[in-house]
Amino acid sequence: MANAPGTRAAESESGKLTTMAKRPNLILFGIDSLRCDHMSCYGYHRLTTPHIDNFARDSVLFLNNLSPHIPTTPAYGSMLTGMDCFSTEIVALRHRGPLTDKVRTLAEILRDEGYASTCVGFTGNPSARGFDNYLNYAGWGSWDEGPSPKAMNLNAQALPELERLAAGDQPFFLFLRHMDPHAPYLPVPPFDKAFYAGDAADPNLPDTMGPVRDFKPFCDFHLSWMPPGIRDIDYVTAAYDGAVAYMDACIAQIFQRIDELGLRENTIVALNGDHGETLDEHDCYFDHHGLYEPTLTVPLIIRAPGQVPEGAVIPGMVLHQDLVPTLLELLDVDPGIDFDGQTLSDMWCGEKSANYSECYLTEATWMRKHGWRTTEWKLIRALEPDFHYKPPVELYNLHTDPLELHNVAESEPAVVDWLTARMEAHIARREAEKGITAPIYTNTSWHGVKEGPFESSDEAYHGMHIGSASQAKKLQAGEKK
Repeated sequence: MANAPGTRAAESESGKLTTMAKRPNLILFGIDSLRCDHMSCYGYHRLTTPHIDNFARDSVLFLNNLSPHIPTTPAYGSMLTGMDCFSTEIVALRHRGPLTDKVRTLAEILRDEGYASTCVGFTGNPSARGFDNYLNYAGWGSWDEGPSPKAMNLNAQALPELERLAAGDQPFFLFLRHMDPHAPYLPVPPFDKAFYAGDAADPNLPDTMGPVRDFKPFCDFHLSWMPPGIRDIDYVTAAYDGAVAYMDACIAQIFQRIDELGLRENTIVALNGDHGETLDEHDCYFDHHGLYEPTLTVPLIIRAPGQVPEGAVIPGMVLHQDLVPTLLELLDVDPGIDFDGQTLSDMWCGEKSANYSECYLTEATWMRKHGWRTTEWKLIRALEPDFHYKPPVELYNLHTDPLELHNVAESEPAVVDWLTARMEAHIARREAEKGITAPIYTNTSWHGVKEGPFESSDEAYHGMHIGSASQAKKLQAGEKK
C-alpha cells in the first residue's frame, strides 16, 4: 500500500514496517547579501556569527559554495529549483513575467508530498512560486527613520508561524528570506556600535568616502542611510558586520524555538545566501553587482541529525543548483526530476572532493556580463558597456591574486581564448539541450530604463539611479514583474 502524503513507513526493531512516521520538516534560511568571508564560522576575524557558528558545529559547512547567477531573482531561481539559468530562463533582477512552467520549485515538489509550506519575506518573486502561505515584514529603512529591526520584524512573523506549522499534522517547509545584511545597513543597538565606536563624521579623519559620494547612480541612496557628514568608509563595513551580528542574534531565537518545540531531531535546517556583497572593493560600493568573489561566494550550512557528519567542513566547489537535490535526498523524496544540480552527499561521504571544477557565471543587476570561473581563473566578459567604465574583458588569477586586483587579460591572451572557448561551448551545449537562446543574450532590457542595451558607459552611468531607500525598495519590488 502506498504511503499517505506527508508520511513514510517506519521500521520496528524487528525490521517490519509499522505505523506511518511523519516525514522530516524543512526550514531554509535564505539570507540576502551575506558574504561568507564576513562570518566568523568561515574564518572572519570579527565575531559576527556566534550562534550560526554553534549551529555549524552540528552541521556540514561548505567553504566554496558559489552563487553563479547574480543577483536575487536568478539566484533564488537556482536555489529553489535545482536548475541553472538555462532551465529557469532567469538571469535578471527585474525579470519580466513568471518563472517558466518548465521547472518545478521546491515548494511545489513538497506540496505534492503532503507538506504544508510558508514563505516569509519573498512574496511575489517569480522564484518563490508554490508556497501555501506568504507572510511579509518591513525590511528597509533610512538614517532619518533610525535603526531598522529587519530580523526582529521577520521573527515576529516567523516564530508564530513556526509554532502553527509544528502543531499541525503535516510535515512542513518554512522558508525565511532575511533582509539583513542587505543595504541599508542599520542594525539596532548595541550592534550598530559593536565594531565601530567612534565618530565616522569626525572632521579630523581622512575623507575616504569621496568615491562613494561621487558615484552619481548610487550616491543619493547610500547617503540616505549613512551618518550625515560621514568621512570614514570603514564605518560602513563595520555597520555591515553589525547587521550580520544582529541577524545572527535574531536567528538564535529561531534555533532556540526549534529545540523548545521538540523539532530538532526531525527537522532539516539549511542556511544559504542568495549572493554576497561588495563593500569597498571593485568600485561596486555596498551592493551586489559584479562577478567578483565577494558577490559569488556565499554560505551553505546544513543540519540533518543522523544524516550529515556534524562539524564537517567541505572545501570543494558547489553551486546553488545543488541545494534542492540535496534537501530532497535528505527528506527521502524522489520527484523524478533530472536536476541540473547534483546532490552534495557524495562530498560529505568522501566519495568525491567537489561537484564542479568550473562553472558559468551571469549577472544582470546594474551591469550585464557573463563569465567562466575555474578553481584558478576568473574570466568576465561584458555584453554591453557598464556604468563603472570597466574594460570589456577581465581576467584574474585567483591563486596569485585572490582579491582580483590585477586584470591580466592583455598579458594572458591565450588564457582568455581558452576560457572563452570553454564558456561558449558550454552555452552552445545548454542552448541545444534546452532549445532556447541563452537568457543572458535575450534579456536586453534587464535595466528597466529602455528597450535594448546601453550603447555606452556614459548612457549607463547617467541612465541608472537610486535616489533613496524607498526607491531602492521599489526597484527590489521590480523583481516581481
